[in-house]
Amino acid sequence: MEKTDDFRRTVLVTGGGSGIGRATARAFAREGARVVVTGRRPEPLHDTAGEPGIDVLVADLTGDGEPERVVRAVLERHGRLDVLVNNAGIVVREGLGTLTAAGLGNQFRTNLVAPALLTQAALPALEAAGGVVVNITTSVGRRAWPGNAAYAASKSALEVLTRSWAVELAPRGVRVVAVAPGAVETPIGEHSGMSPAELAAVRRWQLAHTPLGRIGDAEEVAWAVTRLCEPGAGFVTGVVLPVDGGAVIA
Repeated sequence: MEKTDDFRRTVLVTGGGSGIGRATARAFAREGARVVVTGRRPEPLHDTAGEPGIDVLVADLTGDGEPERVVRAVLERHGRLDVLVNNAGIVVREGLGTLTAAGLGNQFRTNLVAPALLTQAALPALEAAGGVVVNITTSVGRRAWPGNAAYAASKSALEVLTRSWAVELAPRGVRVVAVAPGAVETPIGEHSGMSPAELAAVRRWQLAHTPLGRIGDAEEVAWAVTRLCEPGAGFVTGVVLPVDGGAVIA
């Protein structure tokens, strides 16, 4: 049955300009949802919005008052918010011995503090809709990641929030889940400043530690996100679902 505007879900996807965010936004839009993608760079966001059903909202969620502004804008446009996908994340390539306060701060502000404050700002709307929060973490957070532990630590902390919020918000009718990608083809490596040779070395290591023996696609992660937001998943909360080709169990 075709969905009317009265029954179309509204979905907010952070970091929607590329990779998993873009694939997730487009997957929801193809299912008939009204999608808002947000991020810092307008051009990639508008590329994502080249498909029908996707709106653009440029924002830096680490800025003062930005989470509240983004939620207000979504509600002004669509009147409701059913799904929040906390996808935005950055990697700063610093290991122990080269750590800086700026690098640590940037990662934790983007990967942990911004999702927490955005979820808080969105909570009244999500409660009104009986909504879902999906946090995008990383399967690497369950293993050692020498030389890049701060990124994994920030995402692991987001998994703790996922479980805690699931219990805290269950009485309010809001489900909270997480999807933990493994080796997936996205531009996050290039965005972190990796050279082609460095990226190739990382890919070799990832392939060696992924039982299915290949790199995943962003669309495969988007599939997991959309399935966890279906009505049929209504009894699922607090789960962290790896989408990693078996890496966390190898």
